[in-house]
Amino acid sequence: MDFADFSDVPDAPASTDPRLLVDLAADLTALDYSVDGVAALLGDQAWAAFDRDQLVPAVLTTARLLEDPAHSRLAAVVRCWLLGRTVAPEQLAPAFPRTGLDGLAALGLVEHDGGALRAAVDLRPYAFGGTELWVASDLGAHQRPGVLRRDHVLGIGQASLTLAQLTIRTEVERALDLGTGCGIQVFHLLGHCRHVTATDISDRALAFTRFNLVLNAGALGLDPDDLAARVSLRLGSLLEPVAGERFDLVVSNPPFVITPRLPAERADEQFTYRDGGLPGDDIVGSLFRTLPSVLADGGAAQLLGNWEIPDGAVNWHARLEQWLTPDTDAWVIQREQLSPAQYAETWLRDASENRDPALFASAYAAYLEDFESRAVEAIGFGMVWLRRSAAVPGATANGTLRRFEEITYPIEQPIGPHLAAALDRSDWLATHIADFGGQHLQVAEDVTEERHQRPGAEHPGVILLRQGAGLRRTNLMSTELAGFVSASDGELGVDQIIGALAALLDRPEPDFARQLSEEVRNLVADGFLVPTGQ
Repeated sequence: MDFADFSDVPDAPASTDPRLLVDLAADLTALDYSVDGVAALLGDQAWAAFDRDQLVPAVLTTARLLEDPAHSRLAAVVRCWLLGRTVAPEQLAPAFPRTGLDGLAALGLVEHDGGALRAAVDLRPYAFGGTELWVASDLGAHQRPGVLRRDHVLGIGQASLTLAQLTIRTEVERALDLGTGCGIQVFHLLGHCRHVTATDISDRALAFTRFNLVLNAGALGLDPDDLAARVSLRLGSLLEPVAGERFDLVVSNPPFVITPRLPAERADEQFTYRDGGLPGDDIVGSLFRTLPSVLADGGAAQLLGNWEIPDGAVNWHARLEQWLTPDTDAWVIQREQLSPAQYAETWLRDASENRDPALFASAYAAYLEDFESRAVEAIGFGMVWLRRSAAVPGATANGTLRRFEEITYPIEQPIGPHLAAALDRSDWLATHIADFGGQHLQVAEDVTEERHQRPGAEHPGVILLRQGAGLRRTNLMSTELAGFVSASDGELGVDQIIGALAALLDRPEPDFARQLSEEVRNLVADGFLVPTGQ
């Protein structure tokens, strides 16, 4: 399908008239309908509550500001699109002198509710890296009561923000946003990718994405008369729309939620924004197995996902390792683990299914029975990085990098730059296996040391290295490893420091040097030590 095919999809914003969208952008700019503008209008407390999806303080504030000529126009816009409240036509019209109320209706942004107007979609400001945008998506349950529509187009949620923050922003030629939704990842990708292909199984989602791209063409550096030069929109499931193509970068916030499959279930009964339509965690497993097929050599994929952890599993990532092809590098960080009951409650609340008691009870039971049928003990959630192995060898015997770790505490955001640095160090280690002993290392700038000892003790009983940035790891140190770190100022090579420690501690045996060298490599991999000059 062509880019223009998604300009007029039923029940989605229309982008058939670019000039009308230019007028809308001009009106929104004049209003200061921006993140900072709305925050200033609402004040600190109402803005903080709004960020938690608690609307009452903002409703009270904007009701008062409707009577203030200096703020009434912006207050009416906030009440309409952010708070889901009806507004009188005479309150909204002054905010849109260029677009007009008829123009707002033609764009699919408002609809009549008796003699008043109400939002047909959520339209909110979004800012990143100095870029100011407006993003349209479907209204959430906190804005319009009731169970979400099954083809709901999700807006700016925590998962999409997490993916944006973890994506490594390397300059590349071709990128793929798999399951684009309203287009959040596309906006970020356009800043460092020459061309972006966005796919989704929902034509409504692609219509929202197209609307958002046209509305924000100026801010995104797009030619409104030739959007296809930078962006391609494709309708279809998973990798079907791009079969046979290759990309330097793939990002995906896929419909990874594990949902019970019901007899005679129809596709239109699924929540398309979160449910991939496959049993268990098959949607994530299939992406592990198939994403390398669309990656260029050295190309990488970054995604979010859920995975099932069976009862009695050796570890949480055993099944994930089985999904990987031999030529795929992988780094998976598990950020959360839930019981089946906790998982069911989370996703039933997400779609507001808890507002219908009978539906909630039935769906809850279905979740538990589904997990029990596969002997699932827990469900993990985390961040995934995959790479099609190129010339750089990895850490395992078959030439690939495999790393699985659990980090459940807060980490620095955006984490993408730190992941990139860690991968650079991993590749550096892989290319310096034979000559590692001659390399010069230094302590990373964000690293501090803690020593703990009992009163009166001659030596510390616990020595810790802590990272203040990135993944903020803590490493429990042995005396000899702490000694190595203390001597790592870039002046001496690895083998020189290890030799000095072996003499000082009277440990001449080869096993001491080999073990300490391996521990030093681990400190480099984790970012406590870095090669001199990096």
